[in-house]
Amino acid sequence: MEEEYCVIEEDEVREIREALENETLTSAVAKIQDYFEQLDRVELNIAITGESGSGKSTFVNAFRGLGDEEEGSAKTGVTETTMEPTVYPHPKYPQVKVWDLPGIGTPNFKADEYLQKVQFQRYDFFIIIASERFKVSNVQLATEIQRTKKKFYFVRSKIDNCINAEKRKKGFDKDKTLSLIRQDCITGLQESGVESPTVFLISSFDLQLYDFPQLEETMERELPKHKQRVLLLSLPNITLDINQRKKEALQANIWKMALLSGTIATVPIPGLSVAVDVSILVKELTSYYQAFGLDDESLQNLSEKTNVPLEELKAVLKSPLNKEISATWSSNC
Repeated sequence: MEEEYCVIEEDEVREIREALENETLTSAVAKIQDYFEQLDRVELNIAITGESGSGKSTFVNAFRGLGDEEEGSAKTGVTETTMEPTVYPHPKYPQVKVWDLPGIGTPNFKADEYLQKVQFQRYDFFIIIASERFKVSNVQLATEIQRTKKKFYFVRSKIDNCINAEKRKKGFDKDKTLSLIRQDCITGLQESGVESPTVFLISSFDLQLYDFPQLEETMERELPKHKQRVLLLSLPNITLDINQRKKEALQANIWKMALLSGTIATVPIPGLSVAVDVSILVKELTSYYQAFGLDDESLQNLSEKTNVPLEELKAVLKSPLNKEISATWSSNC
């Protein structure tokens, strides 16, 4: 049975403020500390499945912000490379676990047996990937997942290949081509008995294109509240909208972290003054750098992918925090 987590809601925020007003600081801090400890324990398990050659492993890597050749990436190839469920933790958010499941396009495939074999109960949702029209095995699996009350999403991969092929034709219209591909997938699923299917068109090499932002928003919206935040923070920073929502999620916790560290100047309670816990501040600031891809490792990866020198990328950072985050930095701030 899934463990329950108690995320601070509006009434709890009110309790904390009342505790502060009554000068019971210890009680307020204990509640906030418990809140952050619970956030750190939240796990998200995402299952990626589909037929052999559909691009499952490439999607696993892209979702985690990695290329196919980077350290810790899932093995990719033109044949089935996944023989059993393989977990790939997110490189910066290890509580987010992306599972590369074996292909489903085998002659003896049985959806119910497949789900039992891959231990379906441990996943929060499934992403079913196809590089062409969705086949009977995809529909059988979706039907069985639905029976278990789990969420699933149809993803049509390798859209970049389709677009590049169509570009050679006279009168090419990208929007029309995407609409035709989407409708073809939907029609195939409807003919197989799936009611009102939604299909997301994806290129794992260019997640910012096509439907990945819509897929991300849908997954986030349909997750329990305590898991929405960890999904959002772990996503690649591919759109301004994702970055903005990350900013809002982090801002919502700033006053709690400030209070926990002892920096309660932002809370106008006369007579309260305690020393700052620098280690808490350093940890929190470091997490902001990671969330927005501003840490050295992320910038180095970006430099290699874009052929822009690392120092040139660092030079455009405007934040006053554009230096090593440490206890020394904090004490000198």
